[in-house]
Amino acid sequence: MVTTSTNMQSDIRCALHLANLFINPNFVFSRRFSLPLRSNFSNRRLLSSSFRIRAFSTHSTDSLKLPDKPPICTADELHYVAVPNSDWRLALWRYHPSSQAPARNHPLLLLSGVGTNAIGYDLSPGSSFARYMSGQGFDTWILEVRGAGLSVQGTTSKGIQQSAHEASEEMEAVAKTVNNEALNNVSDSLPNQQPTNNVSDSLPNQQPTNNDSLQDFEVLAVKQDLTGIATVWDESKLVTKLTETFIRMSETLSGFLSEGQSKIISDKLFDQIAKLIEDSYLSERFNETRLKLLSLLETRQNSGIASQIRDLSQRLVNIFEEGQRSVSPQLFDLQERLSAIIEDFQKQLDLIVKYDWDFDNYLEEDVPAVMEYIRAQTNPKDGKLLAIGHSMGGILLYAMLSRCGCEGRDSRLAAVVTLASSLDYTSSNSRLKLLLPLADPAQALNVPVVPLGALLSAAYPLSSRPPYVLSWLNYLISAQDMMHPELLEKLVLNNFCTIPAKLLLQLRTAFRDGGLCDRSGKFLYKDHLDKCNVPVLALAGDQDLICPPEAVEETVKLMPEHMVTYKVFGEPGGPHYAHYDLVGGRLAVEQVYPYIIEFLSHND
Repeated sequence: MVTTSTNMQSDIRCALHLANLFINPNFVFSRRFSLPLRSNFSNRRLLSSSFRIRAFSTHSTDSLKLPDKPPICTADELHYVAVPNSDWRLALWRYHPSSQAPARNHPLLLLSGVGTNAIGYDLSPGSSFARYMSGQGFDTWILEVRGAGLSVQGTTSKGIQQSAHEASEEMEAVAKTVNNEALNNVSDSLPNQQPTNNVSDSLPNQQPTNNDSLQDFEVLAVKQDLTGIATVWDESKLVTKLTETFIRMSETLSGFLSEGQSKIISDKLFDQIAKLIEDSYLSERFNETRLKLLSLLETRQNSGIASQIRDLSQRLVNIFEEGQRSVSPQLFDLQERLSAIIEDFQKQLDLIVKYDWDFDNYLEEDVPAVMEYIRAQTNPKDGKLLAIGHSMGGILLYAMLSRCGCEGRDSRLAAVVTLASSLDYTSSNSRLKLLLPLADPAQALNVPVVPLGALLSAAYPLSSRPPYVLSWLNYLISAQDMMHPELLEKLVLNNFCTIPAKLLLQLRTAFRDGGLCDRSGKFLYKDHLDKCNVPVLALAGDQDLICPPEAVEETVKLMPEHMVTYKVFGEPGGPHYAHYDLVGGRLAVEQVYPYIIEFLSHND
C-alpha cells in the first residue's frame, strides 16, 4: 500500500510528540541544547595562519589535546580547535596510523553529514571506517563541526574538559531514555502494522505540508512547562521582564537579523500580546504603545534606548493592569498569559543567537581552522591533506574546490573522496527534502532549530518494533539487511544532533535551479567545478534515497573528466547500498573501503 501524504504528516507529528514526551517531557533544554551567554558571531573573518597549542590549564586556550577524553570518544586522541571570533571549540577525533601499514605522505580528514557527529565513522571496531583508514597507514582525523557531537563552547581547558564529558554523558543517556516502557505508553493508541520489505511502498511520495509540520516543530523547539508562575499581579517584575525582553530583542535584531527578519519577529511578539486584549477598548492604547516600541526597535541601536524601552514597558503593564481591574468582563490571568508569551519569546531569541550559523560558516571558518591545525600537527611535506566527506561533508569539499577554482587559490587538498554527496538535487527524487521542512527565511524565526537527534531517537522504536509505524525511516539510513540492528540503533540514537534552521535554509537551495548557493544567493557552487584540479572519487549507493545516484552524477559531470572517478555501489540482485551503508554497511569493509584505499594510495 502506498503511503499517503496525510499518513506521512501524521507520522511526523507522532514522532515530534514522542520526542517531546520521551526525550524531555517539559523540553527544558539540557546542556546538549543549552543556551549560554550570547556569543558574537556578527563580526566574522577568515582563519588566521597560526595556532597556539597549550597544556591543560584554567587559562584561555585556542587549541589543545584533551588529556582525559570522555568515554563516548573511541578515537586514540581527542583534540579541540578554536574557531576565530567565537567561543566554539571544534572536536577532532584522531586515529593513529598503524605501524604495520605502509608510511603515508598525507594526513586524512573525514567530514560528516548534516546534523551528525563522528560516531557514524566509528560504529564498531569491525566496521569502523576511521579505524580501517588508520589501519592502512593514514593519520586519520574526524571533524565535528560547531554544534555537533563533542564540540563545545568554552575558552579554558578546564571548561572544555568538563563540557566534553557532560556532552558524552548526555549522548550515552539518549539510548537509555528510549525504552520499551516509554513506547508502551502510546503503543495501545497506535494502529497495528507490519514492517514492509518493499522500499517504495514504505516511503512517502509527497512532501508534508509546511504548516502542520512547522507548528509541531515550533512547539517542540520553544515550549516549556510554565507551572509555578506567580498568580499575583507583580507590576515591577513584569516591567523588568518586558524591558529585558525588548532590550535583548533590540540586540538580536541589530546583531543577527536583517531588517526584514526583524520586522517579522517583532510583529509576531506584538501580535501574540495583542490577542490577550483584542476584545477590549484597551486595544487602541496598546496599538499606540506598540507603534512607538517598534519604531524604537527599528532604529537598530544597542545603546541609549534602555530608559525609553523601560518607559514604554511600564506603559504596557499599566494597560494590562487596567484590563485586569476594570474591564468588564475582567481579563483574567493576564499576567500568567503575558509571562508565558514573554518567556517563550525569550527562548526563541536565545535559540536564534546560539544557533547562528549556516553552511558558509562551516566552509569559511570550521573546515579551514581544522585543516590548518592538522597541518601543524602532522607537517606533510607539501602542506596538503587528503579528505573524505559523507553527505554534507562531501558537499563542503565540492564547495571548497569550487571556491578555490573561482578565486585561483590552492585548496591544499591532495585528493578528495565524496560519499553520497551532490551540489544539485533538482534532477533527482531525493527524500532529503523531507528532512528540510523550512521553505523561507521567515520560518527560521519561528523554528530556530530542528532537534533532529531527539526526533530520530523518539521515532526509532516506532520504526524498529511493532507496530512499525515509522518503518520507512530505516530505509533512508540503510538498505535491507545491510547494517547490523545494534549498529543501526547506535547510529540513530547517538549520531544525530540539533540543526540550525539557517543551515537547513541554505542547504535547501540545492533543490532549486542552479543548485546550492552561498548565503548571499549570488555564488552558485557548482558553477566553478570545471576548474577543479584535484583528483576526486565520487561514490554513490544504488538505493540511496537521500542522495540518489542521479544527484551524484549531476555534480560529477561538471568536473573535468580526467580529474574525477565515479562509481555506484550495489547490484540489481543485491546487495544494495543506502545513504549510510557506504560508511557503516556490513559489506563496506569488503567492497567500499578497499576501493577508497586504492584511490587514496594512488594520489598520496
